[in-house]
Amino acid sequence: MLWKYPQEEAARLPSLALAYVGDAVFELFIRCRLAAEEVKVKRMHRGAINLVSARAMAEYYKKLEPHLSTMENEVLHRGRNVKSRRSKSAGVSQYHMSTGFEALVGYLFLSGQEERLAYLLSLLIGEENGSTE
Repeated sequence: MLWKYPQEEAARLPSLALAYVGDAVFELFIRCRLAAEEVKVKRMHRGAINLVSARAMAEYYKKLEPHLSTMENEVLHRGRNVKSRRSKSAGVSQYHMSTGFEALVGYLFLSGQEERLAYLLSLLIGEENGSTE
């Protein structure tokens, strides 16, 4: 895989770079999940917007935090603490937590930890699945 880094090298990438990748990976994950439900595109789009919002990702941050390894927590907190622009649709703390969540997703993806990423995202799916209806 062209984008796979050793875990230590992936952890040293800038937090905003990890978040940038993580945002795309998570969006694709959600879109694939919604596409599997075989609903109309407009409904999928509305569901995706709700599931990938900064507010939703801040909640994912809180839910995943207790399940993370030391390295994963470091990436999560480093992503949360990075200086970045503020979202117009979420509060400052929510936006920072969502950036931390995206950084974690980006780190796991870029370091080739797909099984770990799938496991952590599966912890969120059960509770979030009903909100796409």
